[in-house]
Amino acid sequence: MSEPTPQALNHLNHNVIVVVDDDEEIGTLITELIQEQTTHEVQHHVTGNQTLQVMSKALPQLFILDYKLPDMSGVELHDRLHSFEHLRTVPTLLMSSVKPPLRELHKRAITFLAKPFDLMELLHTITTLLT
Repeated sequence: MSEPTPQALNHLNHNVIVVVDDDEEIGTLITELIQEQTTHEVQHHVTGNQTLQVMSKALPQLFILDYKLPDMSGVELHDRLHSFEHLRTVPTLLMSSVKPPLRELHKRAITFLAKPFDLMELLHTITTLLT
């Protein structure tokens, strides 16, 4: 599969944040919070494979990934997303109720937020990652 050109991606860059969480309630909560409190659009996916299919032709500004997905870990999804040339510089926020391998997150420059999280802390973290 060939990589999309930057010109082809320009029309797809809609100020989008991608949320990947298999818990529908959490995904909906995060989606609504971002849409109500920021100017960003949100795409919510429930599996890593679903996300990979869509992201081969998209250029979001931020990935917010759950660590425990049904088909792969959030760290694996981060690695696979960042294997696309056009996604290599997109920051990742990883969320989890269990402690992920922090050394692996540090090596990949992944920001971590423990669940349950404060909604204002989530918004602040998003703002920090986008600036």
